[in-house]
Amino acid sequence: MMKYVPRIFLCMTGIFLIACNSTYTPREKGYFRIDFPERKYRLFDEPGYPYTFEYPVYGVITRDSTLFDDNPDNPYWINLDFPEFRGRVYLSYKTIGGSSVYKIKTDQGYKDSTVRNTFDGLREEAYRMTYKHTLKASGIVDSPLYNPQGVPGIYFKVEGNAATARQFYLTDSSRHFLRGALYFDTAPNSDSLAVVNDFLQEDMLHLIQTLRWKK
Repeated sequence: MMKYVPRIFLCMTGIFLIACNSTYTPREKGYFRIDFPERKYRLFDEPGYPYTFEYPVYGVITRDSTLFDDNPDNPYWINLDFPEFRGRVYLSYKTIGGSSVYKIKTDQGYKDSTVRNTFDGLREEAYRMTYKHTLKASGIVDSPLYNPQGVPGIYFKVEGNAATARQFYLTDSSRHFLRGALYFDTAPNSDSLAVVNDFLQEDMLHLIQTLRWKK
């Protein structure tokens, strides 16, 4: 038996050397394929709401009251949910010249504080809410826009692994101010969410292009 040991050792050594010299090709990192639905739109035109727009048929409109318990800060705050993608566009509306209630921290806990809505204040708040993501974002691009109805605003594209990649606001600077922000119910990953962000971006832009104020 001992006379076969050198042969076994040589064979094992040869196999080891061949394995070490073989070319290794790493597999490319990939993600699951996503089949996107056909783009079709319906009109949001609820009685009493000060705005109207078109949104995808695969989206669901819900009234936003989660942040304000049973008394929303404004009755015209809504969500545009995309259940298939676990995404949501938060649409917050405020009347310029109206009032908003904010929670402020005091030594006795949080208390309500009523603040008058001004155009400059709401615009600064929109920028502040977007740029608070700079810790995770690799870059933020803000672009002025005008829709066919002449409604101006700003569109924000947030790069990197921020919690939100697309935001905007639309306003007539005298009465109406609508802000939108896209979020996903998943850990931020710009690579895996890129195709979904690009797909839903088109729907956000369609919403922007079709929005009009009722009064």
